[in-house]
Amino acid sequence: MLCDALMDNFKSRNHGKVGGYDAPVYKFYPEEGRKYFKIIMEIPNNNRPPSRSVHAFIDKKTGEVYKSASFKAPAKGVRYDLRIIEQREWLLENADWAGGYLYAR
Repeated sequence: MLCDALMDNFKSRNHGKVGGYDAPVYKFYPEEGRKYFKIIMEIPNNNRPPSRSVHAFIDKKTGEVYKSASFKAPAKGVRYDLRIIEQREWLLENADWAGGYLYAR
């Protein structure tokens, strides 16, 4: 659901243009690891493999959401807990493709 919210936000904000140029088609998808789901943001890169970065981490056992510190590790400090209905609803309504919502807490 978070990936869908991020894609919807990207589409609504950019309307096909970024900086006056045609917007690349960003993709958001989960990638499962041992302890976390990584929310991957993928951007086309001309004729090369797409550029990938980790948008956020979600703990598989607890549903806690973290911003990323690197491609392999989350930053310290839980940002949201998906088990708490109010936090989950706020997250899905306010998630933005650039990740600003991860700094709001």
